[in-house]
Amino acid sequence: MLAVDHGYFMGPTHKLEQPRKTIEPLLPHADALMLTRGVLRNSVDPRANIPVVLRVSGGASIVGSSLANETITTSVEDALRLNVSAMALSIFVGSEYEHQSLANLGRLVNEGEKHGIPVLAVTAVGKELEKRDARYLALSCRIAAELGAHFVKTYFCEDFGKVVAGCPVPLVVAGGPKLETEMDAFQLASDAIREGAVGVDMGRNIWQSEHPVPMIRAIREIVHHGLSVREAKEVYEDAKKSRIPLMASPRRPN
Repeated sequence: MLAVDHGYFMGPTHKLEQPRKTIEPLLPHADALMLTRGVLRNSVDPRANIPVVLRVSGGASIVGSSLANETITTSVEDALRLNVSAMALSIFVGSEYEHQSLANLGRLVNEGEKHGIPVLAVTAVGKELEKRDARYLALSCRIAAELGAHFVKTYFCEDFGKVVAGCPVPLVVAGGPKLETEMDAFQLASDAIREGAVGVDMGRNIWQSEHPVPMIRAIREIVHHGLSVREAKEVYEDAKKSRIPLMASPRRPN
């Protein structure tokens, strides 16, 4: 899954200033897109045949007092109109807004069940990245599953297998902030899959790379074919030598 929903709280973050330019060359290599309705409507070709996981929570920004103060910002009716495959919402366990975010999840699952749309719960930590340990993430993931989330996006951590074992629904691992090297991102993806994640949802570690298309191709090989970090690096280097377009083509007139 390719995450391009960062603008809903970060604004025009680096290399996502023009979403269409970032998204278009990566579309053929992604299994799904995670994004907001605004970017879906304005920056993705409606003819693109790709599943969409629609970000439906928001209401806070990086300059506000707390990223956890979110609500549901997009209706299920709009998700239906946009023909999405799933809806995504963040929960903030242990924060001042824990109850609010968990109640949001319950309501979204209730509405999604009426229309057959699954829900992805995102175990967000706001600005407190030090919370990403197995005990906290296991708690957050299990609560999300208990409230009806069909799958959960969380962080990789030491003893991640314990998080997987305690969660009865599939887990997808977030890429998080841009890592120092491509090899670090390959290692993250490899470790996550090996320890039980069903996939990864990466954003900045792909489109903030100097070579985003080779990057997503290498990550895809790890997820789908179990390539090692060394083998993924070879895919990445080979893809850099090929004639893959790295920028979006000019927009065609309607």
